[in-house]
Amino acid sequence: MKSMKAVRRAHILLPQELVGEIDEIVGSRKRSAFLVETARAEIRRRKLLHFLESDEPAWKDKDHPELAKGPAAWVRNLRQEGQTRSAAIERHARQPNARAGKKK
Repeated sequence: MKSMKAVRRAHILLPQELVGEIDEIVGSRKRSAFLVETARAEIRRRKLLHFLESDEPAWKDKDHPELAKGPAAWVRNLRQEGQTRSAAIERHARQPNARAGKKK
């Protein structure tokens, strides 16, 4: 459980069988931590669902200037960079080791 710098006691009512199931899983001494973790997970899930149902874009063009010329150009550039790097690695691997021929 995350550090709870500021906590607030909340009186909640739970069915007894639910408390029993929670206790079976985590024990009675970890009940609060379990409920905090579960509540946080549910809040994240609901926020995600709300976002997915909204019209708000997940992607903002200003955050991705590398795609200004379109995704196809970006992919071509990535591939070219990869080929250039691979060629440099191959050239380096083919070069004889400068120290191999020298005697101490």
